[in-house]
Amino acid sequence: MTDNDRLERFADLAVRVGANVQPGTGVLVTANTAHLEIARAVVERAYAAGAAWVEVEWSDGPIRHSRLTHASIETLTKPRPWAIERIKEWAAERGVAISLTGDPDPHLFDDVDPAKAAAFPVEEAMASREALLGQQLRWTVVAAPNPGWALEVFGEPDVERLWDAVATAMRLDEADPVVSWRERAAELAARGRALDALDLTEVHYRSAGTDLTVGLVPDSRWTGGGGEDPDGFAFMPNLPTEEVFTSPDRRRADGTISLTKPVIVNGQVVDGLTVTFSGGRITDVAAASGAEAVRAELGTDEGARSLGEVSLVDRDSRIAKAGVLFHNTLFDENAACHVAWGQSFPIAVAGGVEMSDEQRYEIGLNRSAVHTDVVIGGAGMTVTGTGPKGAVEIIRDDEWVLAV
Repeated sequence: MTDNDRLERFADLAVRVGANVQPGTGVLVTANTAHLEIARAVVERAYAAGAAWVEVEWSDGPIRHSRLTHASIETLTKPRPWAIERIKEWAAERGVAISLTGDPDPHLFDDVDPAKAAAFPVEEAMASREALLGQQLRWTVVAAPNPGWALEVFGEPDVERLWDAVATAMRLDEADPVVSWRERAAELAARGRALDALDLTEVHYRSAGTDLTVGLVPDSRWTGGGGEDPDGFAFMPNLPTEEVFTSPDRRRADGTISLTKPVIVNGQVVDGLTVTFSGGRITDVAAASGAEAVRAELGTDEGARSLGEVSLVDRDSRIAKAGVLFHNTLFDENAACHVAWGQSFPIAVAGGVEMSDEQRYEIGLNRSAVHTDVVIGGAGMTVTGTGPKGAVEIIRDDEWVLAV
């Protein structure tokens, strides 16, 4: 496979499987300046798919560093009404969003005040999450290889080696990656249906460093392989994806989790993290590094200390098989079981999308301006569910065992 073939396959997946761009659609691509070549390829494939127009919104690490260094927390958190209206109009017009991630300098913000790094306009974030998580539009997040990311993964800026690992995780090595992903999406959706049939009331994660019991809301729905927008068009929010997930009852989480992979929180690397839950709330945080970044984020709002997601991933994951610690949440969360504190998914309960925010909150779903995934699975992880038929084993020693 030539470099051009690989890049075109990557961009084609983002456009055709991730966002499922349709003729006449407007497309917003968000990208870092380090992603220029890949962003150009995505734009080309979007126009080839019939996009009416494509707009690229650029970000840049050093520019953000300057803002965090010199701006006050009050300025950093002040909402911009025009930005909120833009998000709402975008959702109303059924726009499509493609976000390229892949941090070109993961340690750029190590010297930034954690309180500033965690500061952002909450109202803007909530408007965006309502549009995206409520599936008002189609969207996808795809990680773009670059030298800085390769340096973090391998200790050297070997982009070719990173591309090889990404190709394995994203099935670019398949004869037809688009068909391969559609087949995998069907498998994950079948797992979700099998879990729905159990009508679980709680799940229990257990491994050498984790012992966590999480309650579920009535009529929970498990999602795997993507979703549909209001017009019935399928899309895949994360590429790659290997998970089946739902949102728990924010009031029911007890126990301890130990992360099996580092996580980046507001630009700062957090390693060796242990989190304690009691009565649905995070009550203690400890880490080998980056604990202050986590504590700062947990202070964002009332919902930041409660769970918004529980997810199931086993060793059949292509990311797990790649055998690489990607230092990228999009990839690493799809290598093993994980949970997330913060915002819940409206789709996680039957009829949830049609409910008001208050109705979802009343039945136990969480609301927050943050949503941070942390990986707790891997070798030795066992997950059991409890429902009307008693305890049911779902994952045993990192292998999916529930009949589908």
